[in-house]
Amino acid sequence: MRSRRLHIHVENVSTMAPVFQIRREQYAAAAARHRGLAARVRTTIGWDLATFDEAMRTADVLVGWRFPREDLAGRAPRLKWIHMTGAGIEHIVPLDWLPRGAVVTTNSGVHAPKAGEFAAMAILMISNHLPALVTAQRQGRWHRIFSTPVRGKTLAIVGVGAMGGAAAARAKALGMRVLGVRRSGRPHRHVDEMFGPGELDRVLPRADVVLVTVPLTRQTRQLIGKRELDLMKPAAGLINMGRARVVDYEALAAKLTRGELSGAMLDVFDPEPLPAESPLWTTPNLLMTPHVSSDDVQSYIPRTLDLVFDNVRRHLQGRPLKNRVQPDREY
Repeated sequence: MRSRRLHIHVENVSTMAPVFQIRREQYAAAAARHRGLAARVRTTIGWDLATFDEAMRTADVLVGWRFPREDLAGRAPRLKWIHMTGAGIEHIVPLDWLPRGAVVTTNSGVHAPKAGEFAAMAILMISNHLPALVTAQRQGRWHRIFSTPVRGKTLAIVGVGAMGGAAAARAKALGMRVLGVRRSGRPHRHVDEMFGPGELDRVLPRADVVLVTVPLTRQTRQLIGKRELDLMKPAAGLINMGRARVVDYEALAAKLTRGELSGAMLDVFDPEPLPAESPLWTTPNLLMTPHVSSDDVQSYIPRTLDLVFDNVRRHLQGRPLKNRVQPDREY
């Protein structure tokens, strides 16, 4: 008797940027790369919940970012696994809505190549005083700031996961000394010294550049507050590629305005889009990008689908899934 194929349902949101949408031709290309696995699954692709309830009646796997969580156990009696098409999942925690026996996985690692490249650019921009130089340009001032090479400077990475690890590799290639802060405190091959979260106070005063790539959880909310910013050297700069609420932006803006930090680059905000009335728009010595640091329009979805198929293989073999969320950690 032929076994039932695994039903994967992909739920898209049309108002999200195309980089986050899985289209049929992209799925077909991924299926061609994983022919043997693709033959063992049945995949449906929906938009804006038009077919969501119908698909959930038989779905074993849900792939998406925004979807109804109310009574999901009743709506999806077969659901075993949800794959989130992003890395940070603060919008769905706590996971008390998750059907019994189901697990959640994330896109952690999919962002890494692009994130490492962006981090290298941001580090070089901070090191070369681009935030201050652009502020002077806006003000119509000829303000010459001479910088020193990045080689030999110290980068502190708060959150050495996939993105932070990619940034560490780029920083080492630039000749920097890399300090890392991660929950586990485990060593990383591109990090010269690793610290636990309780040792942040020892790390911040040593850094020329602080890079934040930690996920947002109850433990990391406002992790970099006024007190922590005051520990940084006045000549240091800060980059946030993680989540906005990890850093106290009000305190950061005040320090930038007073010239107590050399500059900052922010790629994440709360809310997004950033409201027009936000004082961040006119904060001096600050460069902002609209949450584009790690999402690659060419390879983000192909890499996402390769990860999904890899986990399909693991699921069918009864092996642990990659990037499985630990509910107590919230990532």
